[in-house]
Amino acid sequence: MTHALLVIDVQNDFCPGGALAVPDGDAIVPGINALMADFDAVILTQDWHPAGHSSFASSHDADPMSLTQMPYGPQVLWPDHCVQGSRGADFHPDLRTDRADMIIRKGFNPAIDSYSAFFENDHTTPTGMEGYLRTRGITQLTIVGLATDFCVNYSAVDAAKLGFEVAVRMDLCRAIDFDGSLATARDGMAAAGVVLAG
Repeated sequence: MTHALLVIDVQNDFCPGGALAVPDGDAIVPGINALMADFDAVILTQDWHPAGHSSFASSHDADPMSLTQMPYGPQVLWPDHCVQGSRGADFHPDLRTDRADMIIRKGFNPAIDSYSAFFENDHTTPTGMEGYLRTRGITQLTIVGLATDFCVNYSAVDAAKLGFEVAVRMDLCRAIDFDGSLATARDGMAAAGVVLAG
C-alpha cells in the first residue's frame, strides 16, 4: 500500500455550468474513474466554503478575479463557489466517489482560503492529509483534477516538499489559466521535483 491517487476538487462548480467553471473540467471524469482501480488508495478533496468566505469577491465588494492582500499574503478573490451543502459543492455526478478511501474537505475556515490538499494558504495550518498518508504508509502520489494551476499545483508542490514522490497526470487535469497561471504552475511544479506526465 504505497501509491495513492489524489483527486482534486472534481466538483460541480468547477465544471461547465458551475460558478467557477474550468473549461472542459468534466472531460477528465471518465479517465479519472478508469484510473482508480490501479491504485492502493484513492483520496478525494472537496472545496467546502462557508457562505461569505473571505476569498469570495462578494465579501469585499470587489470584482471577481481581482487580487487583495490577506494577513497570509496575496489572495485572488473568486466568485462565490463550493458553498457548503450546495449543489455546486457536490462532486461531479459521474465521479466514482464510492471508490474513495477518504475525502478531505478544505477551505472551511472562513478567514483563510485553502488551495492545497496539505495546507491552508498560510502554508502552515495542516489539513491532516500528510498524517493520513504517513499512517497508511503511502509514499507515492499521482494527482489529477481541478484546476491544474491552483489546487492541483499547490497540492503537488506541497506533497513534493514533504518528501512524497509526486506525479501530476496533466491529461487528467484542466486549468483556469488566469493571467499566465498555467505556465507559472508548470514551472513551479517541475522545479519542486514533480513529474508532469500524460
